[in-house]
Formats: sequence, C-alpha cells, structure tokens
Amino acid sequence: QVQLVESGGGLVQAGGSLRLSCTPSRSIFSIYAMGWYRQAPEKQRELVAQITIGGRTNYGSPVKGRFTISRDNTKNTVYVQMNSLKPEDTAVYYCNAVIDGIGDYWGQGTQVTVSS
Repeated sequence: QVQLVESGGGLVQAGGSLRLSCTPSRSIFSIYAMGWYRQAPEKQRELVAQITIGGRTNYGSPVKGRFTISRDNTKNTVYVQMNSLKPEDTAVYYCNAVIDGIGDYWGQGTQVTVSS
C-alpha cells in the first residue's frame, strides 16, 4: 500500500511562511493530480491547492495569491509554499493524490498552526 509522507508543518507567527512537502513511499503511476487539503476544527475539509500532471493548478479561494503549489514529476513530490500566513490558516493539512482509474490516496495529515 502506498503512503503519502508529509513534512513541513509547524508553528509560525502571522505573516510568516512555511513549505509543506509530500512524497509517496513508493512510485505511483498514472497520477492525475496531487495537492493539499486542510481541515480546521469543526470545519469541513477544503481544497488548498492542486496541481495536475500537466501542470494545471487550482487553489482554494482563501489562499489565492498567498500559496503556491509546485511538483517534481520525477519524484512525484508536491510542495506548497505558504506565505503571508494568517491565523485562519490553522488546520491539519492533508496531502492528496488522484490516481487515474483508482481514486484517491491521502496522507495522515500535518498540523499547521499560525499564531496571532
């Protein structure tokens, strides 16, 4: 079973930056897209950013202009650079991979906390 290994979460002051990384534990073929979702306490899980194998990107409205997603296709590794962080960005961030013909893989989540 493939696992998505996440890193880069932590505590940061408002206005600061973090970069999250996600790497599969083994090679995954036929990846359509990889990205990040987040879930804050008592909130629904929401899209942060997603990038397709062809480089097309999608961002959740709250992070547009502040976060940037990128991918190293040779490693199937996805990154999200998070700048100008706000307290409302505090959440558990989950890596996601969409596999053609199969469905979704999910990471276990990494905590991002933004202090005031």
